[in-house]
Amino acid sequence: MGIAENLAKEQRSISVAEFFEKNKHLLGFDSPTRGIITTIKEAVDNALDACEEAEVLPDIYVSIRKSGQGAYRVAVEDNGPGIVPENVPNVFGKLLYGSRFHQIRQSRGQQGIGISAAVLYAQLTTGTPAVVTSRTSAKVQAHRFALMIRTETNEPQVLSHEEVVWDRTHGTRIELEFASTLAARKRLLEYLKYTSVVNPHARVRVEIDGEAETFERVSAEPIRPPESIKPHPHGTELGTLKRMASAAPEQSLLEFLVDSFSRVGQKTALTIAETAGLAPEISVGALGAAHLKALHAGMQEVHVPPPPTSVCLSPIGEELMARGLEKEFQLDFVRARTRPAAVFSGHPFVVEAAIGYGGRLDPEGSAQLMRFANRVPLIYQQGACAITGAVAGVNWKNYNLSQSGLPTGPVLILVHVASTNVPFTSESKDAVASIPEIEREVTLVLQELGRELKAWLARREKNKQRQDRARAVCAVMPAIAEKVAEVVDKPVPDISALEGRIMRKVVARKQVHDGRVVVEVRNHTDQAVDLTVYDLSPDAGEDAAPAPSFSSGTDGEYTRVWSFSLPAGERWRATYAGTGGGFIDLKGVDDKKRVVLPFV
Repeated sequence: MGIAENLAKEQRSISVAEFFEKNKHLLGFDSPTRGIITTIKEAVDNALDACEEAEVLPDIYVSIRKSGQGAYRVAVEDNGPGIVPENVPNVFGKLLYGSRFHQIRQSRGQQGIGISAAVLYAQLTTGTPAVVTSRTSAKVQAHRFALMIRTETNEPQVLSHEEVVWDRTHGTRIELEFASTLAARKRLLEYLKYTSVVNPHARVRVEIDGEAETFERVSAEPIRPPESIKPHPHGTELGTLKRMASAAPEQSLLEFLVDSFSRVGQKTALTIAETAGLAPEISVGALGAAHLKALHAGMQEVHVPPPPTSVCLSPIGEELMARGLEKEFQLDFVRARTRPAAVFSGHPFVVEAAIGYGGRLDPEGSAQLMRFANRVPLIYQQGACAITGAVAGVNWKNYNLSQSGLPTGPVLILVHVASTNVPFTSESKDAVASIPEIEREVTLVLQELGRELKAWLARREKNKQRQDRARAVCAVMPAIAEKVAEVVDKPVPDISALEGRIMRKVVARKQVHDGRVVVEVRNHTDQAVDLTVYDLSPDAGEDAAPAPSFSSGTDGEYTRVWSFSLPAGERWRATYAGTGGGFIDLKGVDDKKRVVLPFV
């Protein structure tokens, strides 16, 4: 027997499950540390998609607990519409099974790989089946399955199926046990935090070994689910066109073009047929390979309006992006922009971005970059992502920011790409590929936001200079008044009216007189203001008058808070026994109209 015959005996087809069993790194399961994040990511993405399709506000629960030596049990539960019992085995136990692959619309998951790959990873590392509980209505019982994947056939293996009592009226819960570590705990919480920012309508609660954290929703409006659209002529490849034509042999060419493609009406269809040199009434079944090639060329040549992006895409929106960032980072400055829809290779997409400054951001090092695709955080492969390249390609020095690749300082940059077909660099969906149209839109939106940040930084610097001058005036004038009074041997005059004419601001100061600390606020504006004064000092201040609305002390530091309304031209004062020190702060009035003098 020859070599060829021996080789032929060894050759066989493999299932997609077998392929990914040996190449799990392609799906993001390349290490125990990363495996737990990828598992939760896939489960949470499915939960969010399900809730949005049912137009309910997502309530998602994530549980992670140690179950043995080097093993963790993860559960993700949602309040979505649930899955009918007969579909549960295929959804969770068969790779490349899903409802979105053939639909042209924005969706977090499309290939039907993610959650079943997590099931495969669990059975590979611990041999433990996935446990899925699902309920579709309060009128029916919940169904619980224990299942695994037969890798040689890519088919589900149902180990048990029973009806159970479940307190949710509808929803899905999946439990998986696999070998992993919590070394990436910080990154896991970061993923959930980022998910909360771009899904402001969702509430996510996570419990890790008994420690709980909740990311609350900031919007009570469910997201409008995107609708599927027909393929666009400019994004249809020749092989796809042949397949579509073989499915409609009885139609005329004119009917085929109008019925099968987005934005193609009678007039556009006639133009395409004429450009291709084909009769509009010819049946599609009569078109040979040469005809289809000419038709494809005509479809690319004729101008066809872009796809209806308002139907098939669901961007976050400027207001919700800003609110999501404010909720998590308490920024001094935040702006968001959504670009007009654009198209690459016939696929519609929208780029939106936000930029934040100050607040709780780290003042040192590179900017915090948050990358998203279809509302999903991209945690890994930042350096390989087109979004990162576009951010680094902007000259941030033009916008008064230092730069070393990425801008540096207390800066946060969020970029979201929403598309019917996000061009990822790999199946793990960690990085966006370098598509010129996408890179251009990212650059344009960042330049827009950079100009706004530059204007804000300039105004802040101008206000700071005003504040410095105001502090100097308020600090020097009392000393001048005292000196003049000493020279002329007369009482120190009341200079508050003079201060008011010069300042026209709300002035707060803290001083010590005869063993008592005096906290004083003067309203030199022409309007009443509602104020809150924060006083931090080493003095207990138990005899403070008036008594603060809140006070606390720890480790020798005491905090007092007063809230009050101060009419125009009036003064408020609080005193307590002490030696001074610490500082005060004033809230309730615009920064431009307030001056807080340092303690002297």
